[in-house]
Amino acid sequence: MTKLNFFKPHAGLSIGEIARITGAVPRAGARLDHRVTDIAPLDRAGPSDLAFLDSAKHLTAMSRTRAGACFTMAEFEDKAPSGLNVLRTPQPFRAFVLVASTLYPDALRPSSLFDSKGVAPGTHVHASAKIENGVTIDPGAVIGPRAGIGTGTVIGATAVIGPDVQIGRRCSVGPGASIIHAFIGDSVIIHPGCRIGQDGFRYQPSPKGHIKVPQIGRVIIQDNVEIGAGTTIDRGGIGDTVIGEGTKIDNLVQIGHNCSIGRHCIIVSQCGISGSVVLGDYVVLAGQVGLADHITIGQGAMIAAQSGVISDVPAGAKYFGYPAAPRGEFLRSVATLRKLSARSGKGKK
Repeated sequence: MTKLNFFKPHAGLSIGEIARITGAVPRAGARLDHRVTDIAPLDRAGPSDLAFLDSAKHLTAMSRTRAGACFTMAEFEDKAPSGLNVLRTPQPFRAFVLVASTLYPDALRPSSLFDSKGVAPGTHVHASAKIENGVTIDPGAVIGPRAGIGTGTVIGATAVIGPDVQIGRRCSVGPGASIIHAFIGDSVIIHPGCRIGQDGFRYQPSPKGHIKVPQIGRVIIQDNVEIGAGTTIDRGGIGDTVIGEGTKIDNLVQIGHNCSIGRHCIIVSQCGISGSVVLGDYVVLAGQVGLADHITIGQGAMIAAQSGVISDVPAGAKYFGYPAAPRGEFLRSVATLRKLSARSGKGKK
């Protein structure tokens, strides 16, 4: 099957240009004028492709590669084939990402799926909405009254931007996303199908049934945040739900009302964050972590995958398991359970 690339081709970069971009050092004899136009893994790379190696387990692939160039560390440089253009760097993958971003800038954020320029036919933009020059809006999108959208922003097909919502500059809102009761900063990426600003889940029990509690707050998303496909972020009940600058949220994450997420956090897919949780800066939540309501996760803390956290976590701590406990305590408890299980199994046929 002929390779189909969904992203615009790049004119390519010479080995010399790549060295200047990344700070990598070409091996003696490298052909600095050799040009690469694409990226590929070592075992599938051709003469016009750039690859990388950062682990000894891929040395066999490097010995057989047909790549035009390869980033690797000093310890592996002399194991590369003599004809391979080697670029030495202590962080091969980081250098690889820098070049990949240069070759494929359109892959870094959602773009118009209709090749729209400006407001496409078939959109519904309220007369009172304020759309700056340079905004792209794909067909089927709905922009509500008094909404504001900054220059360089792309609104995908069938996305819904509610009344009074403000979206900054150079943002991307993917197809089918909905944003209501929210203020969005600059350079924010919101992937397809996100739901931002709907009411939080809160009811007051009564003898006649559950009474719905009004949710009158907002969602505030600061600059350079990225939110994965299908993620939901509830607006605040009385205060606001806040997502801090530079935080990256994976697909299918639920963030409840009144949460305060710090700066530069990482939240991996299928995490569930209950209402009024506070995350400090640089917190990492691995996949499927669950956080009980009204707890605080301290700055720089890391929570392991599938952990359930029901109490505060100190800054810098690493918690595992359910109920989540400090890493050392968790590992000791697992070891103890295994020993008990082994003892109880002795003598059984």
